[in-house]
Amino acid sequence: MKVRIHREKPDPWAVRRQRIQHVWTTPFWAFEWILEWVAFALSRWTFLDVLEYLEGFSVLIAVIFYFSESGDRLKQKHYQAWQVINTAQGKGGSGGRIEALQELNHDGVPLVGVDVSGAFLQNLYLEHARLLRSNFSSADLRDSNLDFADFSDADLRSANFRQSHLQGAAFGRADLQDADLTGADLTGVDFSGATLTNADLSNANLANLRWRDLSSVKNVNIYGVKNAPDGFIPWAKQHGAVQTESDASQ
Repeated sequence: MKVRIHREKPDPWAVRRQRIQHVWTTPFWAFEWILEWVAFALSRWTFLDVLEYLEGFSVLIAVIFYFSESGDRLKQKHYQAWQVINTAQGKGGSGGRIEALQELNHDGVPLVGVDVSGAFLQNLYLEHARLLRSNFSSADLRDSNLDFADFSDADLRSANFRQSHLQGAAFGRADLQDADLTGADLTGVDFSGATLTNADLSNANLANLRWRDLSSVKNVNIYGVKNAPDGFIPWAKQHGAVQTESDASQ
């Protein structure tokens, strides 16, 4: 808050006039003297004190309103993010969806049922995302970080997860037909009830994989898989999996 100076009463004009050494400067000194009287009068006006207090009070009110409306601003931000995702639905490219998805997930918003099929989403970061019943079919998710994401009941047909991090992700009953998981980190992944028909797991890390309740591994490429759990490779081959080097190098 500004502090106003309470000024001393200016000398009468007759006294001030005696100090003028050059006659031609009289108009300038007269103007200065008038301004001094104006400043003196305003410094004694209580109304200006009230205005200064109101100015400080208005700042306080603005701060209160800013924080009280923070929830509405957050809702508006989420609405705009969903609008970006939904507007670009069914289209190729990113269309701002990478930033929108990451923003929503960062704020703890569930992404249940989101449809980004066919989207270009390389280097997507959605750790711990709730993606149940989502549609990522034919989406390009190469080099993404999806650790501990929940893809239960999701449509992931022909999705490209090459070199992605999927540690601890849940794919319960998810459809991964023709999905490309080449070189992906599948440590601790839960494939309970998942369909992996024609999927490519070549060179993937399968440490601590939960695989015993897999729905289908027909034609799954398991060439060069790393840290496969005991019994997985014989079981997979028995149920139609293949080991094809040429597919792994494409």
